[in-house]
Amino acid sequence: MRMSAKAEYAVRAMVELAAAEPGALRKTEELANAQGIPAQFLVDILAALRADLLVRSHRGRDGGYTLARPAAEISVADVLRCVDGPLASVRDMGLGDLPYAGPTAALTDVWRALRASMRAVLEQTSLADVAAGKLPGHVAGLADDYRDQEASRGHRRAP
Repeated sequence: MRMSAKAEYAVRAMVELAAAEPGALRKTEELANAQGIPAQFLVDILAALRADLLVRSHRGRDGGYTLARPAAEISVADVLRCVDGPLASVRDMGLGDLPYAGPTAALTDVWRALRASMRAVLEQTSLADVAAGKLPGHVAGLADDYRDQEASRGHRRAP
């Protein structure tokens, strides 16, 4: 999976909103400055999030953005799908439509497993989980395993 800058910025902005008091309004400039996101890029992202009913906007001098639902009810997957579409696709085709035959036929199941593993992480991790720094157990375990693998690779390279 390759995450676009737009998707990564969207998740960061949404987590920033999730960390705010419920119902508190945050201005675009505040969100942009807090996360180092180009403000004009963030305007476009927030428009997409609003159209997908993930954020609400309020106009006026005291206006801004807030989450449209409680942070615990919005998954990272919801945000990613809003700005980038399906979580994992192969050439923008449905998995059942892939033209695999012979020794490559099992690749369809590899792609299904990849999509399922991504969904198990992204759909089951809410903005509230990220904002609180308390990830679901299976997600934290995968992150720990990855850190351990990184550390062991780093040790092998060191003299």
